[in-house]
Amino acid sequence: MGAFQWPWEYSFPPFFTVQVHAKTKEQQLATWKELVLNYQRHERQALLNIAEDAPPFVNRELARKLSPEARLWVMEELARTGHAATADKRKQQWEVYWHTLDEWSTILYDWAVASGTTNTVCTLYELVAGDNTVGEEFHGLDEGVLRKALKLLEGRGKCELIAFDDNEGVKFF
Repeated sequence: MGAFQWPWEYSFPPFFTVQVHAKTKEQQLATWKELVLNYQRHERQALLNIAEDAPPFVNRELARKLSPEARLWVMEELARTGHAATADKRKQQWEVYWHTLDEWSTILYDWAVASGTTNTVCTLYELVAGDNTVGEEFHGLDEGVLRKALKLLEGRGKCELIAFDDNEGVKFF
């Protein structure tokens, strides 16, 4: 994977200041949401600590950063659309879903059907790190996010999560 491509706004200092004009603020929010999703996807990272002064909320070249309140604003809006969930009560640590959990569950189930792995047991490790999933969108996915997507499928009767020995697996139907 190549270097992450920052949108042009990331080099524009006012982008890091929440705008007051409603239409501009709305566009700014949309751009921040897209930036966070794309950055996390590129980095293949599900967890994001918004208290840390690190990308994507900090541009060291400009010596600019998004305020803690604005970071929370972006993350709460991502949560509202199903693209994030807080991982702690202080709302500092977040899970970011570049696909919603519902979308992940569909991607996983479609793969299971297409690959002929229904009615067989796959370990969660095989799904996120196995040779059979290299090149799949979910290869390298955080296991916590994977588990949540599989629980959605299990609730729909499309799979069963299985615990065995010191491992976890899933059987797709």
